[in-house]
Amino acid sequence: MYELTMGLTGLIKASANLVRPITPECKDYLTTMNELASTGEAAYRQLTDHTEGFLDYFYEGTPVSEIGLMNIGSRPSHRKKGDRTKTSVRAIAWVFGWAQSRHTLPAWFGIGTALEQWRQNDPIRLARLQKMYQQWPFFRALLSNTQMALFKAEPNIAKEYAKLCVDEKIGKHIYTLFQEEYTRTVMQVLNITGAKQLLEENPVLEISLTRRNPYLDPLNHIQLTLLKRYRDETLSDEQRESWLNPLLRSINAIAAGMRNTG
Repeated sequence: MYELTMGLTGLIKASANLVRPITPECKDYLTTMNELASTGEAAYRQLTDHTEGFLDYFYEGTPVSEIGLMNIGSRPSHRKKGDRTKTSVRAIAWVFGWAQSRHTLPAWFGIGTALEQWRQNDPIRLARLQKMYQQWPFFRALLSNTQMALFKAEPNIAKEYAKLCVDEKIGKHIYTLFQEEYTRTVMQVLNITGAKQLLEENPVLEISLTRRNPYLDPLNHIQLTLLKRYRDETLSDEQRESWLNPLLRSINAIAAGMRNTG
């Protein structure tokens, strides 16, 4: 009933233009958004396409390879088996892996850089972004979703996943880039929304997510232990396989708590 109601509500709202005129988007807002999108994309691609060791970090610092062993989905996690490139991994596995390791990186990385560079510490430009947030539903929804993704991320736990990297220097370097952008994005979003903390304007969701953390955080630490044991090549194949089932169950448990897969 809930899902049906949500679907019908969305359909009705999306069809409103059939019975009443829609206010055209403000051209100034669209221009600003285009600039933000361009800068944000550049920052995201700089990390994912041009940062040495990034894909090693993804494959070693998240359970994406183990996700591919689960009996779910209609397609494999990769387009080409054994191909560890960004173009090979499917979108669902990409998002799923980052969510499991509490990075939630694809949902927000680059937004903080885009907002910071566009603002240039100019109070007039900050006021412009605040006005966009107050008046433009699209921009408000964007920052609302960004807050949810940032809230679900947990830098301290993500740091433990970063330690799974074979090359310690790569793990530390990529994690530092992640943490800096996370801090930057939180600060910029709070400045624009005028809030003191994430999801301040959505207390129901904030309470819901806060109540999950006491269960989610231990699950992540359990998963970290299971990943280390399953990937330990000094153990026999039989010993390693004994850890696979609980590891896959930990993936299911964290996905249920995060309410995000791919």
